[in-house]
Amino acid sequence: MMHWEKLVNDKRFGLEDYHDPRKSQLRTDFRRDYDRLVFSSPFRRLQNKTQVFPLPGSIFVHNRLTHSMEVACVGKSMADTIALALKERYASRGENTEHFDHLGDIVAAACLAHDLGNPPFGHSGERAIATFFSEGAGSALKPLLTPQQWADLTHFEGNANAFRVLTHQFKGRRKGGFAMTYSTLASIVKYPYESILSPNGKFGFFASEAEDYSRVADELGLLRLSKPGEPLRFARHPLVYVVEAADDICYEVMDIEDAHKLRILSTHTVIDAFLDFFEPERRCKMVEVMGTVSDPNEKIAYLRSCVVGRLVECCARTFIDNEEAILSGTFEGSLLRHIPERERAAYAHCNRLSWDNIYRSAEVVDIELAGNRIITFLMERLTDAVMRPELNYSKLLLAKFPEQYDVTAPTLYAKLQAVLDHVSAMTDVYALDLYRKLNGTSLPAV
Repeated sequence: MMHWEKLVNDKRFGLEDYHDPRKSQLRTDFRRDYDRLVFSSPFRRLQNKTQVFPLPGSIFVHNRLTHSMEVACVGKSMADTIALALKERYASRGENTEHFDHLGDIVAAACLAHDLGNPPFGHSGERAIATFFSEGAGSALKPLLTPQQWADLTHFEGNANAFRVLTHQFKGRRKGGFAMTYSTLASIVKYPYESILSPNGKFGFFASEAEDYSRVADELGLLRLSKPGEPLRFARHPLVYVVEAADDICYEVMDIEDAHKLRILSTHTVIDAFLDFFEPERRCKMVEVMGTVSDPNEKIAYLRSCVVGRLVECCARTFIDNEEAILSGTFEGSLLRHIPERERAAYAHCNRLSWDNIYRSAEVVDIELAGNRIITFLMERLTDAVMRPELNYSKLLLAKFPEQYDVTAPTLYAKLQAVLDHVSAMTDVYALDLYRKLNGTSLPAV
């Protein structure tokens, strides 16, 4: 069984020697995590990374930055609701409840950080990197790597890369990376096991960060599910369920709202889908409210806020009702899988609507095709450069690497990680610009 007094821990990764649990401050270390992320370069770069649809033209749609900010808002609301109920529950037993005051800030920071490791061009960017190794030119490197390292590359996962971005000591940077609190770090890892155990390509940390995650997990008292000598597997930190639910709610509901703005989905279709979340009496009142405005986008925005609010309530209640199973590591699936039938069916309908009409729409497929081509090309050129640094072309290309990425690392795996660090940090615009320059179709102004 996991225990909240250990799960909520403000010790900072890499700065453990400076930790003083007795200190008193107006701005907690968890709030400092949130602020530190907001002011960071990797977070700012999310504004120029695709969420689902191509980056805005005349109609503004979500990018990774706006998505992450909305997830943080939703996650904090859910965590605050959960914290209030748990405080009452534990207070009635005469137990300490102080740690519950921090749940909202921990979740908000984790929500901001959850997409920091995602490459450009949305989820297609992750697939392009993985297939470069499993199907493309990178497949020739398999004999030179361990099975664990190969699994990391062929299942490249943005969530695992986010943990690396936050914890790895890049060249010239401080120990501990972002030096985040242990609780915030654990709350972003949705799949707390190594890639070699991954049943569907999802995992939580690369081999290079396995020891770091293990240290965090042991400090927080996360249940270790693997035996000594086996690949690492842990139970999730309980707040991962909240971060995951906030992320799922936002991308599902907001993608539909964006699709409506882009006229991929009709107003009638979206209204029907969103009203399905509510009982008949509530629907009637919502229809009355919509009758007071004529702008279709305003109608959908109102319904979207109602749906998000309902799902936050349902997920919070699910967490509260299943707290014991979550703490014991026996809770299965996501919070959204266990919400009441009406809301679960409506969410499933929205999911089908998205897959049938959004994720396979021409706009989305076009960005996936372009992104795949761009990232595959960059991976080919940059990998060849770190493999053969003595060549003149390689020297020119390596000069464009940011200094913090160690292209002269002693192992092949570390060199390839330097390539992945560089590519995954790129914005859509930078990746496209570099692609054009390397192809000779774009030259600096002279």
